[in-house]
Amino acid sequence: MKIIEVKENKKQYLDLLLLADEQEDMVDRYLDSGKMYVLDDNGVKCECVITDEKNDILEIKNIATVPEYQGKGYARALIEFIVNNYREQYAILQVGTGDSPLTIPFYEKCGFVRSHIISNFFIDNYDHPIYESGVQLVDMVYLQRPL
Repeated sequence: MKIIEVKENKKQYLDLLLLADEQEDMVDRYLDSGKMYVLDDNGVKCECVITDEKNDILEIKNIATVPEYQGKGYARALIEFIVNNYREQYAILQVGTGDSPLTIPFYEKCGFVRSHIISNFFIDNYDHPIYESGVQLVDMVYLQRPL
């Protein structure tokens, strides 16, 4: 298993990026300015895009695992890679996600705690309703983990 930084042609991973953020113009908002990593374990299994949000905050903008490999620890390994490689440069790692029974418990198991909410984020920023586990996502829930 190896983790590789992708510096060019990030859109080659668009299908994987769209698993975590299903509207391409939203991905375009952070893809060029963010750092992208892929986890390769006999093929790409997971990707992550992080951005510098200033004030000692590093944000996970997108993290996704190929569906048939979900639940095997790839996303957690990528998060630990980010933590270990950026703890000297940042104080906090944060992630924003929908209030979903799939994603919130995953981040909490990875050491994140709820920080704040942006009301109506998914309503205001997406051109169609976003559903996860049959529930429409409305607010963006931010979770943080100290580095």
